[in-house]
Amino acid sequence: MVEALCCNVSGWSSLPNSFLIKRQRTVSMFPTFSEMKTMLQLPAPLSHSPPFTKLHESSKRDLASNSLNVTLTIAGTVTIKNSEITDHKEMMMATMHQQRGLVLQLVSTQIDPRTMETTLSNPVEFELLKQFKVRAERTTYKVEFEIDSDFGFPGAITVTNKYDNEIFLEGFSIEGVVDIVCNSWVQPEKIHPEERIFFSNKAYLPCHTPAGLKELRKEELRMLRGNGKGVRKRCERVYDYDVYNDLGNPDKGRENVRPILGTTEYPSPRRCRTGRAPSTTDKKFESRVTSSEETYVPRDEVFEGMRKKAFDVGKLKGTTRNLIPFIRTCITKCGDFKQLSDVQQIYKRKHVNEMKPEKGASTKWSLLMNMTSRIKNSVEEHLKFNTPRIINGGSACCMKDEELGRQALAGINPLSIKRLEAFPPVSDLDPSIYGAQKSALKEEHIISHLDGMSVQEAMAEKKLFILDYHDAYLPFLNGMNAQEDRKAYATRTILFLTPLGTLKPIVIELSLSEGESSKQVLTPPLDATSHWLWQIAKAHVCSNDAGVHQLVHHWLRTHACMEPFIIATHRQLSVMHPIFKLLKPHLKHTLQINALAREALINEGGIIESIFSPGKHSTEIISAAYRDWRFDMEALPADLIRRGVAEADPTQPHGLRLLIEDYPYANDGLLMWFALENLVRTYVNYYYRDGNMVESDNELQAWYSEIINVGHVDHANASWWWTLSTPSDLTSILTTFIWVVSVQHAAVNFGQYPLGGYVPMRSPHMKKLLPQEGNPEYKEFMDDPEGYLLSCLPNMFETTKFLAVVNILSQHSPDEEYIGQRKELSEWAGEPEIVEAFYRFSMDVKRVEKEIEKRNKDPKRRNRCGAGIPPYDLLMASSDPGVTCRGVPNSITI
Repeated sequence: MVEALCCNVSGWSSLPNSFLIKRQRTVSMFPTFSEMKTMLQLPAPLSHSPPFTKLHESSKRDLASNSLNVTLTIAGTVTIKNSEITDHKEMMMATMHQQRGLVLQLVSTQIDPRTMETTLSNPVEFELLKQFKVRAERTTYKVEFEIDSDFGFPGAITVTNKYDNEIFLEGFSIEGVVDIVCNSWVQPEKIHPEERIFFSNKAYLPCHTPAGLKELRKEELRMLRGNGKGVRKRCERVYDYDVYNDLGNPDKGRENVRPILGTTEYPSPRRCRTGRAPSTTDKKFESRVTSSEETYVPRDEVFEGMRKKAFDVGKLKGTTRNLIPFIRTCITKCGDFKQLSDVQQIYKRKHVNEMKPEKGASTKWSLLMNMTSRIKNSVEEHLKFNTPRIINGGSACCMKDEELGRQALAGINPLSIKRLEAFPPVSDLDPSIYGAQKSALKEEHIISHLDGMSVQEAMAEKKLFILDYHDAYLPFLNGMNAQEDRKAYATRTILFLTPLGTLKPIVIELSLSEGESSKQVLTPPLDATSHWLWQIAKAHVCSNDAGVHQLVHHWLRTHACMEPFIIATHRQLSVMHPIFKLLKPHLKHTLQINALAREALINEGGIIESIFSPGKHSTEIISAAYRDWRFDMEALPADLIRRGVAEADPTQPHGLRLLIEDYPYANDGLLMWFALENLVRTYVNYYYRDGNMVESDNELQAWYSEIINVGHVDHANASWWWTLSTPSDLTSILTTFIWVVSVQHAAVNFGQYPLGGYVPMRSPHMKKLLPQEGNPEYKEFMDDPEGYLLSCLPNMFETTKFLAVVNILSQHSPDEEYIGQRKELSEWAGEPEIVEAFYRFSMDVKRVEKEIEKRNKDPKRRNRCGAGIPPYDLLMASSDPGVTCRGVPNSITI
């Protein structure tokens, strides 16, 4: 006789078919309905008690004495994404070889009192082939598990893949009872014999982990850490650290060697370890990846689906757009721009004029010529770049004064501008190494541009600001200028805050490394000659800015410095940990994009070296900048105060007063920062009531310790790290990390093409220094100053190569997830306070977007509104795919 009971537990959906109790023999005792409800009772959100309560002791004794053998049948669903096994032939081959399928076991949250080991269901094996749907995006399979009546509550599932191919497991669910989000590749048993473990969506602090899951929680982390040995394979998911010893290629010759970043001489964050074999020439270096290989990243970090397709399409477009300029450069042996119209030819026209037929020409001939013309125009236009937003289809020759100041506040590098606190500016370089670096700037250079104030009065009124790239470039100038077609200065530019709230450059200092006599000072022009010299000087300033932006503010501060945080999160925080669940969407794709950068961007001979002024000295500049990096100063309020562009003021809405009121990055950034901080504080305070809970969380403390002592070991002894002893400390750490990988990265990345894709206004490198009287170049300059300026810039092929790269870097993938969006809120289904906090944050983000739209239409905000001035949209959270100059993804995805 078979009897079925339907359980409808409070807070769950009705489950008419999920739980079936089968009596194996006639017995005198049977669990009552109330006892069954007790068995299936969920814990209160904050109780952290074991989520499955056994039968009362008296009932168990009665059951045991009567030898009752009762089983539960639990029905669930497994969802497989059809990413790999999609070919009909593969299906046939799998059938012929009688491959079996997936083997699943439910894991209880409690241990078996008889064996004192984790309680498991009977294994269930099912074949994917029977229900597989060719060309379907995913397939859902129904499975049934048999468990003992005292099994406990399901807390996890184990998976064994008996197929020859890896399988992407999206999730497992017992409707209304347990959901398990997997979203991971499960490797074949013959490659990885260990069972994969996937935990339920419920978050547990380590001390509250149910007894049945404790050892599995530890074992899963041990597998993710690996043993630090051997070559990592594509199918693995091990997270480990290494130094940057893979950027150079000593096997190609000494000129291809680059410093190992992560040594005493060259400090650096650590990167994800690949374990590739050492180079043949020098064992300290890792061999370069070959064209047939891919740089290892843990399997679940690899680009897939729409993201991979969009990335590949972007690379293909970049290659085709470079084809014609490359051919022209090879033919002409030069490819320099001769006039401004040559630059304009790179970009698409708004309208393509069709060729008009000549008078007297036959109709057929006219149609043929018109068709030929249209095809030719269409092909040419396809190979051209979209016109960058920064010139709005105009024909600017170079950076205007007010535009240089505006871009320091609303461009792609709003992180360099500082308040001038000493005049003349003072260098922080070691004089014992670089000599006394005294500035050549004098009061007479700027006094006439201060609206009647003295220099000291202007500084006291906080009207003077500076773009200072002197110390970043000067130590490397000799080597940089020894490179072919590379000439650079170490620049300082002082800007005056006008009554209109805009910044105006009033003096530029250009320094070479030979000493004080090599310094030149230029001021706003008074005649035609000084006008063009001023333009060339500004071009050098913008080139300095482009290099520091790309190497320091973009690569180092976001990509490289955040990589150890991501590695440590996977190694030390269980997927069940509430902090891992908070950070999960902010970890995606960064390791993959950083690996690609080591292959083609920051490596020897890569894009950065070939395009930007520092060339082969790029790695040294990155390391030098890392010496001054401070994680605590990556928090937006701290960064603004450090740079002197803001002051603490409790009367202001956010406790800060901006010294430049119309500073779009800071204005919009503060709205995003405090919305994010409020979310994180609410989240942290929900799980951590006091400092004792923070300090006693062994996973959390190991996570933070590893970030400092392994990931950023070169700063391990710094006093500025937060101590992580209170919920407030944890809030600061998490807010800063999420801010950097989302909002700050968006601010310095997604405007690269729209705001920096016009080389005459923002050249990645310069080829000539200022012309000096008496030199042959000076006559060339005097005869054709515009042509001379253009000859200082990259040639056509270098320009299109640069544009192709920044165009790819500025794109959003069609599957992008933006800040304020959480696709897996079901993970907090039993914790309405957390769901509400995420909802409030999403509403805050939408309100920020509305406020930004309002600000962009305010004519008083001249740094973001006016004729020909692009709006500042970079911190608008949402975006369409492609190059939009807006959108804040949850993580560093490009």
